[in-house]
Amino acid sequence: MIAIVEAARAGLLRREHWGRNLAAGAIVGVVALPLSMAFAIASGVRPEQGLYTAIIAGIAVSLFGGSRVQIAGPTGAFIVILAGVVAQFGVDGLLLATLMAGVILLAMGWARLGSVIRFIPDPVIVGFTAGIGVIIWVGQWQYFFGLPAPGAGPFYLKTWTLLQALPQLHPATTAIGLLSLALTLWGARIPGLSRVPGPLLAMLVATVAVQALHLDGVATIESTFGAIPRSLPSLQLPQAHFDRWMTLLPSAFTIAMLGAIESLLSAVVADGMAGTRHDSNQELIGQGIANILSPLFGGIAATGAIARTATNIRNGGTSPLAGVVHGLTLLLILLIFAPYAGKVPLAALAAILFVVAWNMSEAHRVLRLLRYAPRSDAAILVITFALTVLTDLVVAVNIGVILAMFQFMRRMSAAVEVVEHGAHSLRAQLAQAGLQTLPPGVVVYAIDGPFFFGSVDSLERALSWSQQPPRHVVLWLERMPVIDATGLKRLESTVEALHRRGVKVVLCGASPRVLRKLVRAQLVRRDHPDGYFADLATALRALHERTQEEDQSTSEA
Repeated sequence: MIAIVEAARAGLLRREHWGRNLAAGAIVGVVALPLSMAFAIASGVRPEQGLYTAIIAGIAVSLFGGSRVQIAGPTGAFIVILAGVVAQFGVDGLLLATLMAGVILLAMGWARLGSVIRFIPDPVIVGFTAGIGVIIWVGQWQYFFGLPAPGAGPFYLKTWTLLQALPQLHPATTAIGLLSLALTLWGARIPGLSRVPGPLLAMLVATVAVQALHLDGVATIESTFGAIPRSLPSLQLPQAHFDRWMTLLPSAFTIAMLGAIESLLSAVVADGMAGTRHDSNQELIGQGIANILSPLFGGIAATGAIARTATNIRNGGTSPLAGVVHGLTLLLILLIFAPYAGKVPLAALAAILFVVAWNMSEAHRVLRLLRYAPRSDAAILVITFALTVLTDLVVAVNIGVILAMFQFMRRMSAAVEVVEHGAHSLRAQLAQAGLQTLPPGVVVYAIDGPFFFGSVDSLERALSWSQQPPRHVVLWLERMPVIDATGLKRLESTVEALHRRGVKVVLCGASPRVLRKLVRAQLVRRDHPDGYFADLATALRALHERTQEEDQSTSEA
């Protein structure tokens, strides 16, 4: 359900709730001001485009998303991807890719894929977010220390170039950066300023210091990017030919997938803090609408912002009204204070991004996983992190997910057992069948676990007898929750091989879902009802009677 409709039904849009949501939205809007500009600059676009994104996407997600308290806008997770798209295709290519990502997110929401996104393993998420944090941190050295641009090239070459340039740092720029970093981290501890967000305090103090002290050589937003306009851009529909759409499709999918992961993670965090329950599919639809509208007005990709969402909840936000007010607050600031925003030193924004990068890296979580998680999970984390830093985020996530899938299949195949049961373990079933022991020449094997392509060898190993095979084999399927096409094929070939050796096979106890697959594969045939029984007791009783008849026929012969 759309969150604002749910909030209205719950009475959260009534006048008595306005005060706390208006206050929370205004506070989050102020917090989002420096972050939006910093994320835009780090992504390779103009600072006002970050503000456009926070205004348009923030309001759109609040109106059409699936979480009551979600705050959307540009985030640090996108920086690496968006900067790469800008470097390869330009700003116009980024806007087009963002619009395409919005369409993909809409399709994912309509296809109800919201719950599937949660299946991306934790080591992969931690690995690539930590890698993004490192890339953001190194990428801001240029502005924090006043270094020359490192130029194009892979991450490790840029890092080496910046390290070599460190002796050439600009003292005044570095001093402003260090001051801003200290205020971002500890500004709230200053008496009387506990309610002022650290990033905003750092930005204001750094701006005043640069202007009051006339610090030459300290780069500002205006000196680097020009003045920030005091208005929203007009609607601009993208113009592109088919080949360009196809070229940008991989980038669009990457933006959509990362946006989906980030927004749903933020919604989960919000649920834990506010005691709400989000609609994951509607959240993807809301994010899709936001990412379609944002580039039409010059904005970049947006997603749910965990830090701003948490700030919203801590300050009393309970409904989408807070998210709308957050966007309107930024619009008001843009229309009134845009000329002053151009005076903000880039070193202050770099310091803010240093803190964002550290929070994104979640070093404590990385260390905990490396210490306590299974070695295979720790290896996946390290590989994903290394690939994110050294190659590409898309490559890192794809390989990380593939490795996690292989690891999952290995664990699942090891968990599947084909166990032989004797009379002692089948006492209940034998008593129900009216028997004391198993019929002569009958063995019972239970398949315990999902019988899929990674676990089919366990059946053949269990049925490879070194001595005389039994007359009847009962395959008890009660604990087999699923079977795939490979499992069906291997089960069929096993049954045929046993038949050639003179061993008769009986299946029993399958769940309705598994039974339908067995019937469709003709492993259970309606014209041969003796090959399948609904439960083990019935199968044992029938085999007892069958073996008696066979023994009698043999003695008469």
